[in-house]
Amino acid sequence: MLAKRIIPCLDIKDGQTVKGTNFVNLRQAGDPVELARAYSEQGADELVFLDITASFEGRKTFTELVKRIAENISIPFTVGGGIHELSDVDRLLGAGADKISINSSAIKHPELIDQIAQNFGSQVCVLAIDANQTERGWKCFLNGGRVETDKELFSWAREGEQRGAGEILFTSMNHDGVRNGYANEALAKLSDDLSIPIIASGGAGKMEHFRDVFTIGKADAALAAGVFHFGDMRISELKSYLCSENITIRR
Repeated sequence: MLAKRIIPCLDIKDGQTVKGTNFVNLRQAGDPVELARAYSEQGADELVFLDITASFEGRKTFTELVKRIAENISIPFTVGGGIHELSDVDRLLGAGADKISINSSAIKHPELIDQIAQNFGSQVCVLAIDANQTERGWKCFLNGGRVETDKELFSWAREGEQRGAGEILFTSMNHDGVRNGYANEALAKLSDDLSIPIIASGGAGKMEHFRDVFTIGKADAALAAGVFHFGDMRISELKSYLCSENITIRR
């Protein structure tokens, strides 16, 4: 079995780390460079940086901030937000990112997935999907969860894999910031449907939720923000707990 990954996420707005609930009610969570350095030192397996208002505001990701974070960590680094074309990917990889996460731009221009995979390799392309469970099933949203689309979670994830995405980062908007556990049923279906890794996001509140997302949800990696930012749990303690639950993780 491949080792499961623990991935802190920095949601960035106006150059600062923020955390909300169900994608709204954002509050400050600290300096992104300091948080990134701390997570790298604590034993995080990877780090995700999402400029959460870049697409909505129609601008590019903060390149200088990406560069400063990359200089302070020694773990794989994924960057997303405001990425619309190959030159954006090139710029962020040059600033120190290892992978690029695309969400709104991929929904609007699915061929961007193909282009990134062909030019930089599938391992660079993470397809992020923000989805809400509605009466009509799991619907995908863009612009930081502001706009509902006609795309359905599972079919869009399959298309993403076929186009060359190397990983799927699925955030359940229903579970985001609520801390009642991940969307394990949907995650397990994604894992069964696809052959590429699934990163779970939205819902972490206690250590048992990480255990469940790996066992019930079959996720390859678990992403979390608030529980790490506000000191509810340390990554080293989480990893010790998961080991005691016989889950294979990186040490």
